[in-house]
Amino acid sequence: MRARTSRIGNVATLALALTLGGATAIPASAEPLPPPSTTGGVSDGAKGAPDKEKMSSHSQELLIEAEAAGKSRVTVMTATERGKTAEVVKHLTSLGATIGYVHDKLGYVRASLPTGKAEQVSTIPQVKYVDLDEIVSEPKPDPAPGTGTGSSPWTGPSPQTPAENPYLPTADTGAVAFTKKNPTYDGRGITIGVLDSGIDLEHPALATTTTGERKISNWITATDPLLESDPTWRVMLNRVSGETATFRGANWKLPHRDDAQYSIDIFRESSSARSEFKGDIDRNGKTADSWGVLYDYQTHDIWVDTDGDHDFTNNTPMRPYAEKNQVGHFGKDNPSTRVQENVPFVVEYRTNVDLTPIGHAGTTADVINIGTVSSAHGTHVAGIAAANMPGWKMQGAAPGAKVVSAEACVYAGGCTSVALTEGMIELVANQRVDIVNMSIGGLPALNDGNNTRSALYNRIIDEYGVQIFISAGNSGAGTNTIGDPSVATDAVSVAAGASKDTWLANYGAKAKEEYWAQNYSSRGPREDGGFKPNIMAPGSAISAVPMFMDPEDIPQVSYKLPVGLSMFNGTSMASPQATGAAALLLSAARQNDLPVTPAQLRASLESTTRFIPGLEPTAQGNGLIRIDRAWPVLRKAPEASNKYAISAPVCTPLAHLLATPNKGEGIYNRCDATKGGHKAGQNRTYNVTITRTSWPPRGHITHPHLDRQRRNLLSTTPWNSPRKTLHHSRWTATPKRLGTHADILDITPRDNAIHGTRMMADIITSNALDTAPYTASMAGNMDRVRARSIFVTVPEKTQALQVNLAGIAHGSAVRFLAIDPLGMPVESEEIQNRCYTSIGDAKVCPPTSRAYTNPCPGVWEIVRRRQPTHTRHIQLLPPYRSAQGVTVDPAEKTIPTASVGSPTEINWNIKNDFGSTPVRGTGGPLGSAHEERPSISQGEKHTYKVAVPAGTSRLEISTGKPADINSDLDIVVRDASGTEVGRAATSSAEETVTLTNPTAGTYTVEIDGYTIPGGKMAYDYQDVYYSSTLGKLTINNGPLRTLEHGATLPITGEITPNTQPDEGRHMFGELTIMNSENAAIGSAKVSIEKITTK
Repeated sequence: MRARTSRIGNVATLALALTLGGATAIPASAEPLPPPSTTGGVSDGAKGAPDKEKMSSHSQELLIEAEAAGKSRVTVMTATERGKTAEVVKHLTSLGATIGYVHDKLGYVRASLPTGKAEQVSTIPQVKYVDLDEIVSEPKPDPAPGTGTGSSPWTGPSPQTPAENPYLPTADTGAVAFTKKNPTYDGRGITIGVLDSGIDLEHPALATTTTGERKISNWITATDPLLESDPTWRVMLNRVSGETATFRGANWKLPHRDDAQYSIDIFRESSSARSEFKGDIDRNGKTADSWGVLYDYQTHDIWVDTDGDHDFTNNTPMRPYAEKNQVGHFGKDNPSTRVQENVPFVVEYRTNVDLTPIGHAGTTADVINIGTVSSAHGTHVAGIAAANMPGWKMQGAAPGAKVVSAEACVYAGGCTSVALTEGMIELVANQRVDIVNMSIGGLPALNDGNNTRSALYNRIIDEYGVQIFISAGNSGAGTNTIGDPSVATDAVSVAAGASKDTWLANYGAKAKEEYWAQNYSSRGPREDGGFKPNIMAPGSAISAVPMFMDPEDIPQVSYKLPVGLSMFNGTSMASPQATGAAALLLSAARQNDLPVTPAQLRASLESTTRFIPGLEPTAQGNGLIRIDRAWPVLRKAPEASNKYAISAPVCTPLAHLLATPNKGEGIYNRCDATKGGHKAGQNRTYNVTITRTSWPPRGHITHPHLDRQRRNLLSTTPWNSPRKTLHHSRWTATPKRLGTHADILDITPRDNAIHGTRMMADIITSNALDTAPYTASMAGNMDRVRARSIFVTVPEKTQALQVNLAGIAHGSAVRFLAIDPLGMPVESEEIQNRCYTSIGDAKVCPPTSRAYTNPCPGVWEIVRRRQPTHTRHIQLLPPYRSAQGVTVDPAEKTIPTASVGSPTEINWNIKNDFGSTPVRGTGGPLGSAHEERPSISQGEKHTYKVAVPAGTSRLEISTGKPADINSDLDIVVRDASGTEVGRAATSSAEETVTLTNPTAGTYTVEIDGYTIPGGKMAYDYQDVYYSSTLGKLTINNGPLRTLEHGATLPITGEITPNTQPDEGRHMFGELTIMNSENAAIGSAKVSIEKITTK
């Protein structure tokens, strides 16, 4: 396909401006950065680590949320010293905990305990990490909004589709070429664990392997049966006996068994209302059906009254799937339709479960599970990894492999941390799978892999010799958006790529590039500079989905998909591509009696990739995997033990929170140039310490993908180093342009077939917005498959970061998204796809102009991308730049005396310090403020009452100016009924809660001294409400007036109080200078010292 047929992206301008005064009502603000800490994190096995650092910062936030919500108990997951779980259990029990799961070999204990005791878990000496359970959002396929041409040489998959095809592009990884050359190395003899949302047990593509064996060898549920809102678990407390029993107003007929000890319960389909079932599990168009379940305490047999006649005697007793491969069904299938109208399920049970966490102290009971898929995601993932479609040439990566399904997700949406941890243990330690895929994860701000789950994953890989593959995440294309738990050091983090053939076949859109990283694919590095992602694999696929789901058409293509197939895209699809490809290597090794360690598997895959030119390593890691290249390396059983330990400088807003403060496994510099950051054109040296832990003493440093014109990252010469001695290496970087500059630095003995230790280096040079006109811009062409970023440094005390997008032709679809200095996307996932020009929703997300209020200082990334399938021609329009910022004189003014109902005139002058801009002044309702500076101790709570009058438009509560910058204060606001209505709980003492249009009444404010290193300190407290009942500030100006650079403009106004302030409060008004985008570019404050009545 000729490049000239591709649609080239918009020629557009992205302009950014800072506002150093005033405030804007446009949403999408980011939290301020936490202050530097005097202590770091804790590494596995570290002694004497600070107790609080054992709990990740994310879990500390979860604990604050639980306390604020009044939760009586929380679930903690701990990584302990191996073999020391008994001591941990003893300590936890003394805290009132109920133990839910223990694995001594790996060093893992999970428990439920009173919320107020959770912090004390960190004080247990044998505990190394502690985290709280939560729901992790299930990845959603990245949508492709808009419409394509619908014209393509690809007519959709069919039995005649060749093995090498763009729909399910296993050929991209070399899997097709490998199995064509080696037909028996198709995954046979290998079992893949799929930790996900469950797999459809009756999909034809997942029925058998290429050798005729059952494809799905087991199906289990990994969620906690009591505490994770999973209604598929039923607690069997209702004992019944005899031939009949009455339960829930109905008479039930029971199987005749002498001395049987039965228990009965109900499973309701309405519990699936928030899932893809939409409450209709039996697919009959109704959502009120329910089914009785019966359990025999002696034999553990389970009956499900699937026909709904209240008679268990005509239902076959069921056993867990692994025992007899029994599958039940809800609903009745109509063979004449394409869709399967019944839903398969399996059963399992757990015995003697302690019911204390749900209010039955001292009581145990057995629980049973009705296992159905919770979404289509897991089936799609399994199909990519291992589908064997009867009569089709198009197959999954490893059609000969078996699969074990571990359900980790719930109907209500999302997957639980407990299930993602214990499900992994179950798959590897008990189910004995050979390799695991997990396409689920999240994005915490501190994504350094220093938490309970990452530690457990590393231990699992090391202890059991089973490699784990994890999706990198769909939070890209911003730097440092790599997801957790793919940040676990020894897990293989998989980024998503795509070819132009797949783009045309699956999206109906043409692209210029041959291969690229998908824009949604999360980028590295890890917060500590760690090498993530590790590899890239295809991230779009037409694969299996449950047969009982209606087929979904792809609007951008002309063909229709049959029942049981659907097109998803995301790193969720890339990970099983890599997992299935790796299963082929393991299959080949097993058939050649070649033992393979996870380190050998990783090294063989990562050393033989196809590195995509022009694509940063932070997007593709080592590159696109090619197992046809990897096998010749792996079959030689390469030495791949841990070679070198690296300690490199890290400069980010969160670097002080790393396990070793400001040090990590790679060079990562995202700092403000005035605070340790790197300037474009600057020649700078980074000191890296390298410790040889094994292998020959001679090391050789290379940087194979270096582009010196762009990066100029230089290495030192080879060296000789005895084992366990340090080598101090100096790395010089001279980036010549603004932006991100990443490279891979390789330390490998000469003539070795695989990579040695690899270090990622990423240096960001940013546009400094600290001098007039406080603007930066980016313009140029952009292909639909590429994203472009501009980095800007936002200085402290900035009130608004204004971003404008211009030069976009009518009908073109482009968006920009902001990534804050912590690597966190500011726009929520729910609104991101509503931010496109021409096809977005301007009311939800203005596509061409947004202001980010109170932005945290540091290096921001603004990512611009085209809508992936839009085909309209792009026209060049004149670029637009925005440069705003005015000085208001006087900035603060005090009126000695004002009378109720009488206006007092005020005069200001505003001066434009920057480029030409339209301006106007705005006033509004007066505010009433209460301020004080109290002292607070560690663990102390201060309580304030705020009487908010009717007509209040805004209530703000804030803390600030702490005497100790390492302190942490939290704010909780409750209304008159005691309901929490606001909370601020970052890791600093600078907190603000804002309530818009609050209901009149008395509000209670709680200030929590969460962390006070010195024991006690002073801080500023303020509560302010704005209400028209207090009075107003009126500005006397007309429409927008253009103010040139250096020009001044007089503005007059009147302040009129309507009442006197309550005791201990004072009243004021605010003047805000707005630009044409309604962004605040200046402000002034008018206070009234005394208000009299007439």
